[in-house]
Amino acid sequence: MIHTPICDMLGIEKPVLQGGMAWIADASLASAVSNAGGLGIISAMNADAAWLRNQIRSCRELTDRPFGVNIMLQSPFAPEVADLVIEERVPVVVTGAGNPATYMRGWVSAGIKVIPVVASVGLARLMRRAGATAVIAEGGESGGHVGDLTTMTLVPQVVDAVDLPVIAAGGIADGRGVAASLMLGALGVQVGTRFLVADECTVSEEYKERILKANDIATIVTGRSSGHAVRCLKTPFSTTFARLEAAGASADELAALGAGSLRKAAVEGDYEEGSFMSGQIAGMVRERQSAAAIVDDLVDGAERVLSEAMRWVR
Repeated sequence: MIHTPICDMLGIEKPVLQGGMAWIADASLASAVSNAGGLGIISAMNADAAWLRNQIRSCRELTDRPFGVNIMLQSPFAPEVADLVIEERVPVVVTGAGNPATYMRGWVSAGIKVIPVVASVGLARLMRRAGATAVIAEGGESGGHVGDLTTMTLVPQVVDAVDLPVIAAGGIADGRGVAASLMLGALGVQVGTRFLVADECTVSEEYKERILKANDIATIVTGRSSGHAVRCLKTPFSTTFARLEAAGASADELAALGAGSLRKAAVEGDYEEGSFMSGQIAGMVRERQSAAAIVDDLVDGAERVLSEAMRWVR
């Protein structure tokens, strides 16, 4: 069994965090991952406190194990959601799309462990000064909003730069990715794309089928011109977006085109107009499984890889 300090810090059995994917990471998926020994995460996305409260309480009905909430700091509901996680005694908060310093003192005082997602060494250092418990170093291979650095280059630099536990994310789909992350100095991994096809994931059937059919070159990054790069599957929507962006469409035009596109994919299964956010490892996701089977495969696979690695050492 692989057991790292991040397990003790978060009260989990296996060093696997499930990504807080908007419109996807709900109580059903989060509770299943937590029950499997990892850390399930509910996405607060752009929802208000009432919606999130229902999800938190639903999760508690489904598991008695630790779970977390992902808070997108640019959400208009971020202030009320930040208060809600304190009221509901959520054990872990993962943050993205902003600086959580405004809320950090309240969260830390309430005993919440705060783990920001970072895409650079500079941001990791800033989060360290703000009082983060750990950081998630997420490479540009991941789905959704991405930075420029790859996981292979980002993780060891963040490990060297901050005296905090580092969790690797981006391009991790099996035990080899987990083992590689540990060798880079990470104490755990965050996985998103593979959980899209978990039995307990309530994303649309079309979304799951598109992930299962994906190959190694199935994704595209759009939005770099506006500073909001997003990785998703190549679909009529994303290729149209890329074409208009290359032709010089304004930020307002692109924002209007993208409005609601993730919901169209995740909830409605709209292949023509939906944004099917996905990491580059979608081509490695080949079967539907329970969340427990996925967590076990990630950890058991890493254990096998690490145990066999010594055959190359003389």
